[in-house]
Amino acid sequence: MASPEFARLANDIKRWAQDLGLADCAITDTDLGVHETRLLAWLDDGFHGEMEWMERHGTKRSRPAELRPGTYRIVSVRLDYFPANARDAKTLLDHASLAYVSRYALGRDYHKVLRKRLQQLADRMTDAVGPFGYRAFVDSAPVLEKAIAEKAGLGWIGKHSNLINEEAGSFFFLGELYTDLPLPTDPPRTSTHCGSCTRCIEVCPTQAIVAPYRVDARRCISYLTIELHGDIPVEFRRAIGNRIYGCDDCQLYCPFDKFTESTRERDFDVRQALDAAPLVTLFAWSAEEFEQRLAGSAIRRIGHERWLRNIAVALGNTKDNPGAVKEAAVALNARRDHHSGIVRRHVAWALAELTDRESTRP
Repeated sequence: MASPEFARLANDIKRWAQDLGLADCAITDTDLGVHETRLLAWLDDGFHGEMEWMERHGTKRSRPAELRPGTYRIVSVRLDYFPANARDAKTLLDHASLAYVSRYALGRDYHKVLRKRLQQLADRMTDAVGPFGYRAFVDSAPVLEKAIAEKAGLGWIGKHSNLINEEAGSFFFLGELYTDLPLPTDPPRTSTHCGSCTRCIEVCPTQAIVAPYRVDARRCISYLTIELHGDIPVEFRRAIGNRIYGCDDCQLYCPFDKFTESTRERDFDVRQALDAAPLVTLFAWSAEEFEQRLAGSAIRRIGHERWLRNIAVALGNTKDNPGAVKEAAVALNARRDHHSGIVRRHVAWALAELTDRESTRP
Protein backbone atom coordinates (compact mmCIF):
# COMPACT_ATOMS: atom_id res chain seq x y z
CA MET A 1 0.00 0.00 0.00
CA ALA A 2 1.44 3.37 -1.04
CA SER A 3 1.79 6.34 1.29
CA PRO A 4 -1.35 8.16 0.01
CA GLU A 5 -3.34 5.00 0.66
CA PHE A 6 -2.08 4.86 4.24
CA ALA A 7 -3.09 8.49 4.65
CA ARG A 8 -6.59 7.57 3.54
CA LEU A 9 -6.54 4.59 5.89
CA ALA A 10 -5.57 6.85 8.81
CA ASN A 11 -8.55 9.07 8.07
CA ASP A 12 -10.78 6.02 7.79
CA ILE A 13 -9.52 4.72 11.16
CA LYS A 14 -10.53 7.97 12.85
CA ARG A 15 -13.95 7.89 11.17
CA TRP A 16 -14.49 4.26 12.16
CA ALA A 17 -13.50 5.07 15.73
CA GLN A 18 -16.16 7.75 15.84
CA ASP A 19 -18.70 5.37 14.36
CA LEU A 20 -17.88 2.94 17.17
CA GLY A 21 -18.68 5.55 19.81
CA LEU A 22 -15.10 6.51 20.67
CA ALA A 23 -14.72 10.19 21.55
CA ASP A 24 -11.35 10.73 19.86
CA CYS A 25 -8.64 8.91 17.96
CA ALA A 26 -5.12 9.84 16.85
CA ILE A 27 -1.94 8.12 15.68
CA THR A 28 1.63 8.42 16.92
CA ASP A 29 5.04 6.76 16.63
CA THR A 30 6.82 4.70 19.28
CA ASP A 31 9.51 7.11 20.50
CA LEU A 32 8.78 7.63 24.20
CA GLY A 33 12.34 8.42 25.30
CA VAL A 34 11.46 11.54 27.30
CA HIS A 35 8.74 9.71 29.19
CA GLU A 36 11.04 6.74 29.80
CA THR A 37 13.45 9.01 31.66
CA ARG A 38 10.61 10.32 33.83
CA LEU A 39 9.30 6.81 34.48
CA LEU A 40 12.69 5.50 35.61
CA ALA A 41 13.15 8.46 37.95
CA TRP A 42 9.69 7.86 39.41
CA LEU A 43 10.49 4.19 39.99
CA ASP A 44 13.85 5.06 41.53
CA ASP A 45 12.01 7.24 44.06
CA GLY A 46 9.88 4.25 45.04
CA PHE A 47 6.68 6.12 44.24
CA HIS A 48 5.11 2.96 42.79
CA GLY A 49 4.79 1.35 46.23
CA GLU A 50 3.64 -2.28 46.05
CA MET A 51 3.09 -2.10 42.29
CA GLU A 52 6.31 -4.04 41.71
CA TRP A 53 5.11 -5.13 38.29
CA MET A 54 5.79 -1.59 37.06
CA GLU A 55 9.47 -2.10 37.78
CA ARG A 56 9.54 -5.74 36.73
CA HIS A 57 8.49 -4.97 33.15
CA GLY A 58 11.47 -2.68 32.68
CA THR A 59 11.58 -0.73 29.44
CA LYS A 60 8.73 -2.66 27.82
CA ARG A 61 6.45 0.10 29.09
CA SER A 62 8.34 2.86 27.30
CA ARG A 63 9.55 0.90 24.27
CA PRO A 64 6.45 -0.46 22.51
CA ALA A 65 8.41 -2.65 20.09
CA GLU A 66 9.84 -4.58 23.07
CA LEU A 67 6.32 -5.36 24.24
CA ARG A 68 4.99 -6.25 20.81
CA PRO A 69 7.78 -6.85 18.26
CA GLY A 70 7.23 -5.06 14.99
CA THR A 71 5.19 -2.21 16.44
CA TYR A 72 5.69 0.87 14.27
CA ARG A 73 2.62 3.04 14.94
CA ILE A 74 0.14 3.34 17.79
CA VAL A 75 -3.53 4.20 17.41
CA SER A 76 -4.60 5.97 20.61
CA VAL A 77 -8.30 6.32 21.44
CA ARG A 78 -10.41 8.06 24.08
CA LEU A 79 -13.74 6.96 25.55
CA ASP A 80 -15.58 9.32 27.91
CA TYR A 81 -17.07 7.74 31.03
CA PHE A 82 -18.64 10.34 33.34
CA PRO A 83 -22.10 8.84 34.00
CA ALA A 84 -25.10 11.05 33.30
CA ASN A 85 -27.27 9.55 36.02
CA ALA A 86 -24.78 9.76 38.90
CA ARG A 87 -25.38 11.81 42.03
CA ASP A 88 -23.33 15.02 42.22
CA ALA A 89 -19.82 13.97 43.19
CA LYS A 90 -18.82 16.98 45.28
CA THR A 91 -22.06 16.82 47.28
CA LEU A 92 -21.48 13.13 47.96
CA LEU A 93 -18.00 13.81 49.35
CA ASP A 94 -19.61 15.96 52.04
CA HIS A 95 -22.03 13.18 53.04
CA ALA A 96 -20.06 11.05 55.50
CA SER A 97 -22.61 8.23 55.80
CA LEU A 98 -22.73 7.53 52.04
CA ALA A 99 -19.99 5.78 50.11
CA TYR A 100 -17.95 7.54 47.46
CA VAL A 101 -16.90 5.38 44.51
CA SER A 102 -14.67 6.79 41.80
CA ARG A 103 -16.81 7.81 38.83
CA TYR A 104 -15.01 5.42 36.48
CA ALA A 105 -16.12 2.37 38.50
CA LEU A 106 -19.85 3.11 38.86
CA GLY A 107 -20.80 1.11 35.78
CA ARG A 108 -19.49 -1.84 33.81
CA ASP A 109 -15.79 -2.72 33.80
CA TYR A 110 -14.20 -0.40 31.25
CA HIS A 111 -11.61 -2.99 30.24
CA LYS A 112 -14.30 -5.09 28.60
CA VAL A 113 -16.13 -2.18 26.98
CA LEU A 114 -13.13 -0.47 25.45
CA ARG A 115 -11.32 -3.66 24.47
CA LYS A 116 -14.37 -4.71 22.44
CA ARG A 117 -14.35 -1.36 20.59
CA LEU A 118 -10.65 -1.66 19.83
CA GLN A 119 -11.16 -5.15 18.46
CA GLN A 120 -13.99 -3.88 16.28
CA LEU A 121 -11.71 -1.12 15.03
CA ALA A 122 -8.95 -3.63 14.26
CA ASP A 123 -11.46 -5.82 12.41
CA ARG A 124 -12.43 -2.90 10.16
CA MET A 125 -8.76 -2.21 9.49
CA THR A 126 -8.26 -5.87 8.56
CA ASP A 127 -11.21 -5.70 6.18
CA ALA A 128 -9.58 -2.70 4.51
CA VAL A 129 -5.93 -3.85 4.22
CA GLY A 130 -5.94 -7.56 4.95
CA PRO A 131 -4.15 -9.27 7.84
CA PHE A 132 -1.65 -7.08 9.70
CA GLY A 133 0.20 -7.20 13.00
CA TYR A 134 -1.53 -5.57 15.95
CA ARG A 135 -2.37 -5.89 19.62
CA ALA A 136 -5.01 -4.04 21.63
CA PHE A 137 -4.38 -2.68 25.12
CA VAL A 138 -6.73 -1.28 27.75
CA ASP A 139 -4.77 -0.78 30.95
CA SER A 140 -3.87 -4.46 30.64
CA ALA A 141 -0.12 -4.50 30.01
CA PRO A 142 2.96 -2.31 30.51
CA VAL A 143 1.87 0.60 28.34
CA LEU A 144 2.50 4.33 28.90
CA GLU A 145 -1.01 5.16 27.75
CA LYS A 146 -1.05 8.81 28.88
CA ALA A 147 2.34 9.51 27.31
CA ILE A 148 1.16 7.89 24.08
CA ALA A 149 -2.07 9.88 24.05
CA GLU A 150 -0.19 13.12 24.72
CA LYS A 151 2.24 12.36 21.89
CA ALA A 152 -0.69 11.61 19.60
CA GLY A 153 -2.21 15.00 20.44
CA LEU A 154 -5.26 13.84 22.43
CA GLY A 155 -4.40 16.17 25.31
CA TRP A 156 -1.64 16.97 27.77
CA ILE A 157 -0.55 15.40 31.04
CA GLY A 158 -1.60 17.73 33.85
CA LYS A 159 0.08 18.38 37.17
CA HIS A 160 -2.01 15.58 38.69
CA SER A 161 -0.50 13.18 36.10
CA ASN A 162 -3.83 12.60 34.32
CA LEU A 163 -4.39 13.44 30.68
CA ILE A 164 -6.43 16.61 30.13
CA ASN A 165 -8.29 17.61 27.00
CA GLU A 166 -9.26 21.27 26.79
CA GLU A 167 -12.65 20.40 25.35
CA ALA A 168 -13.48 17.31 27.41
CA GLY A 169 -11.70 17.55 30.77
CA SER A 170 -10.14 14.30 32.02
CA PHE A 171 -12.93 11.84 32.81
CA PHE A 172 -12.15 9.40 30.02
CA PHE A 173 -10.48 6.06 29.41
CA LEU A 174 -7.58 5.51 27.03
CA GLY A 175 -6.88 2.52 24.83
CA GLU A 176 -4.25 1.61 22.25
CA LEU A 177 -3.77 -0.46 19.13
CA TYR A 178 -0.10 -1.30 18.60
CA THR A 179 0.32 -1.89 14.87
CA ASP A 180 3.01 -2.59 12.29
CA LEU A 181 1.32 -0.42 9.64
CA PRO A 182 3.29 2.66 8.42
CA LEU A 183 0.48 5.09 9.12
CA PRO A 184 1.04 8.86 9.08
CA THR A 185 1.23 10.35 12.56
CA ASP A 186 -0.66 13.23 14.12
CA PRO A 187 1.15 16.23 15.63
CA PRO A 188 2.02 15.75 19.30
CA ARG A 189 0.91 18.02 22.11
CA THR A 190 3.74 20.51 22.54
CA SER A 191 2.29 22.69 25.30
CA THR A 192 0.03 22.46 28.32
CA HIS A 193 -2.62 24.79 29.63
CA CYS A 194 -2.16 24.24 33.35
CA GLY A 195 -0.20 27.47 33.69
CA SER A 196 0.24 28.56 37.29
CA CYS A 197 -2.83 26.62 38.48
CA THR A 198 -2.13 24.26 41.39
CA ARG A 199 -5.71 23.42 42.31
CA CYS A 200 -5.21 19.65 41.96
CA ILE A 201 -2.21 19.77 44.28
CA GLU A 202 -4.08 21.82 46.87
CA VAL A 203 -7.20 19.65 47.04
CA CYS A 204 -5.50 16.23 47.21
CA PRO A 205 -6.67 14.85 50.59
CA THR A 206 -3.37 13.04 51.29
CA GLN A 207 -0.94 15.42 49.52
CA ALA A 208 -0.04 12.65 47.09
CA ILE A 209 0.94 15.15 44.38
CA VAL A 210 4.33 15.90 45.89
CA ALA A 211 5.32 18.27 43.08
CA PRO A 212 3.78 19.30 39.76
CA TYR A 213 3.54 16.21 37.54
CA ARG A 214 4.87 13.91 40.31
CA VAL A 215 2.49 11.67 42.24
CA ASP A 216 3.65 9.48 45.11
CA ALA A 217 1.29 6.54 44.67
CA ARG A 218 1.97 5.41 48.23
CA ARG A 219 -0.02 8.43 49.44
CA CYS A 220 -2.73 8.32 46.77
CA ILE A 221 -6.21 7.23 47.87
CA SER A 222 -6.74 5.36 44.61
CA TYR A 223 -3.62 3.32 45.35
CA LEU A 224 -4.50 2.86 49.02
CA THR A 225 -8.03 1.60 48.33
CA ILE A 226 -7.34 -0.41 45.17
CA GLU A 227 -3.72 -1.46 44.71
CA LEU A 228 -2.56 -1.82 48.31
CA HIS A 229 -3.15 -5.34 49.62
CA GLY A 230 -2.36 -4.93 53.29
CA ASP A 231 -3.26 -2.41 55.99
CA ILE A 232 -3.93 1.17 55.01
CA PRO A 233 -1.41 3.35 56.88
CA VAL A 234 -3.09 4.99 59.87
CA GLU A 235 -1.76 8.42 58.87
CA PHE A 236 -4.02 8.44 55.79
CA ARG A 237 -7.23 6.94 57.15
CA ARG A 238 -8.95 10.13 58.29
CA ALA A 239 -8.08 11.86 55.02
CA ILE A 240 -9.75 9.04 53.07
CA GLY A 241 -13.12 10.21 54.35
CA ASN A 242 -15.93 8.25 52.71
CA ARG A 243 -13.94 7.24 49.61
CA ILE A 244 -14.17 3.44 49.48
CA TYR A 245 -12.87 2.85 45.95
CA GLY A 246 -10.60 5.34 44.27
CA CYS A 247 -10.57 9.12 44.43
CA ASP A 248 -11.49 11.83 41.92
CA ASP A 249 -10.69 15.02 43.82
CA CYS A 250 -7.79 16.17 41.63
CA GLN A 251 -10.05 15.84 38.60
CA LEU A 252 -13.26 17.17 40.13
CA TYR A 253 -11.60 20.45 41.07
CA CYS A 254 -9.57 20.90 37.89
CA PRO A 255 -10.85 23.99 36.01
CA PHE A 256 -10.89 22.05 32.75
CA ASP A 257 -13.38 19.54 34.06
CA LYS A 258 -16.11 22.14 33.73
CA PHE A 259 -16.04 20.97 30.11
CA THR A 260 -16.78 17.38 31.07
CA GLU A 261 -19.82 16.01 29.28
CA SER A 262 -21.76 12.95 30.35
CA THR A 263 -20.93 9.82 28.44
CA ARG A 264 -23.34 8.38 25.90
CA GLU A 265 -22.05 4.90 26.69
CA ARG A 266 -24.87 3.17 28.55
CA ASP A 267 -22.51 0.51 29.91
CA PHE A 268 -21.14 3.22 32.20
CA ASP A 269 -24.53 4.02 33.76
CA VAL A 270 -24.58 3.62 37.54
CA ARG A 271 -25.10 0.07 38.80
CA GLN A 272 -26.19 -1.13 42.24
CA ALA A 273 -26.93 2.50 43.24
CA LEU A 274 -23.22 2.90 43.97
CA ASP A 275 -23.39 6.66 43.45
CA ALA A 276 -25.32 7.12 46.73
CA ALA A 277 -25.17 3.87 48.69
CA PRO A 278 -25.15 3.96 52.52
CA LEU A 279 -21.87 2.69 53.93
CA VAL A 280 -23.64 0.40 56.37
CA THR A 281 -25.52 -1.27 53.52
CA LEU A 282 -22.38 -2.01 51.54
CA PHE A 283 -20.54 -3.16 54.66
CA ALA A 284 -23.26 -5.76 55.29
CA TRP A 285 -22.72 -7.49 51.95
CA SER A 286 -21.51 -11.06 52.35
CA ALA A 287 -18.69 -12.37 50.16
CA GLU A 288 -21.30 -14.03 47.96
CA GLU A 289 -23.32 -10.81 47.62
CA PHE A 290 -20.15 -8.89 46.79
CA GLU A 291 -19.33 -11.29 43.97
CA GLN A 292 -22.88 -11.35 42.65
CA ARG A 293 -23.70 -7.66 42.87
CA LEU A 294 -20.39 -6.53 41.40
CA ALA A 295 -20.20 -9.05 38.57
CA GLY A 296 -18.94 -7.18 35.52
CA SER A 297 -17.58 -4.33 37.65
CA ALA A 298 -13.94 -3.21 37.94
CA ILE A 299 -14.44 -3.08 41.73
CA ARG A 300 -14.71 -6.84 41.97
CA ARG A 301 -10.98 -7.28 41.47
CA ILE A 302 -10.10 -5.93 44.95
CA GLY A 303 -12.02 -8.78 46.59
CA HIS A 304 -14.38 -8.81 49.56
CA GLU A 305 -11.65 -8.46 52.20
CA ARG A 306 -10.30 -5.16 50.85
CA TRP A 307 -13.87 -4.00 50.21
CA LEU A 308 -14.62 -4.41 53.91
CA ARG A 309 -11.27 -2.86 54.85
CA ASN A 310 -12.02 0.26 52.86
CA ILE A 311 -15.58 0.62 54.13
CA ALA A 312 -14.46 0.12 57.73
CA VAL A 313 -12.18 3.15 57.38
CA ALA A 314 -15.03 5.19 55.89
CA LEU A 315 -17.37 4.14 58.71
CA GLY A 316 -14.76 5.28 61.20
CA ASN A 317 -14.90 8.69 59.58
CA THR A 318 -18.66 9.04 60.12
CA LYS A 319 -19.40 12.29 61.94
CA ASP A 320 -21.84 15.13 62.63
CA ASN A 321 -25.02 13.05 62.79
CA PRO A 322 -25.31 11.09 66.09
CA GLY A 323 -27.76 8.67 64.50
CA ALA A 324 -25.36 7.92 61.66
CA VAL A 325 -22.48 7.44 64.09
CA LYS A 326 -24.54 4.96 66.10
CA GLU A 327 -25.49 3.08 62.94
CA ALA A 328 -21.84 2.94 61.91
CA ALA A 329 -20.84 1.54 65.32
CA VAL A 330 -23.48 -1.20 65.12
CA ALA A 331 -22.30 -2.19 61.64
CA LEU A 332 -18.65 -2.26 62.71
CA ASN A 333 -19.34 -4.32 65.81
CA ALA A 334 -20.99 -6.95 63.63
CA ARG A 335 -17.62 -7.45 61.88
CA ARG A 336 -15.24 -7.09 64.83
CA ASP A 337 -14.64 -10.86 64.93
CA HIS A 338 -14.24 -11.24 61.17
CA HIS A 339 -11.95 -14.08 60.09
CA SER A 340 -9.62 -11.64 58.31
CA GLY A 341 -7.03 -9.95 60.46
CA ILE A 342 -6.95 -7.01 58.06
CA VAL A 343 -10.68 -6.45 58.47
CA ARG A 344 -10.51 -6.84 62.26
CA ARG A 345 -7.70 -4.28 62.57
CA HIS A 346 -9.50 -1.69 60.48
CA VAL A 347 -12.76 -2.30 62.33
CA ALA A 348 -10.97 -1.81 65.66
CA TRP A 349 -9.46 1.45 64.45
CA ALA A 350 -12.84 2.68 63.19
CA LEU A 351 -14.61 1.86 66.45
CA ALA A 352 -11.91 3.68 68.41
CA GLU A 353 -12.35 6.72 66.14
CA LEU A 354 -16.11 6.77 66.71
CA THR A 355 -15.65 6.39 70.47
CA ASP A 356 -13.15 9.26 70.60
CA ARG A 357 -15.42 11.45 68.51
CA GLU A 358 -18.43 10.79 70.71
CA SER A 359 -16.46 11.42 73.90
CA THR A 360 -15.44 14.86 72.69
CA ARG A 361 -18.84 15.86 71.33
CA PRO A 362 -20.14 19.01 73.11
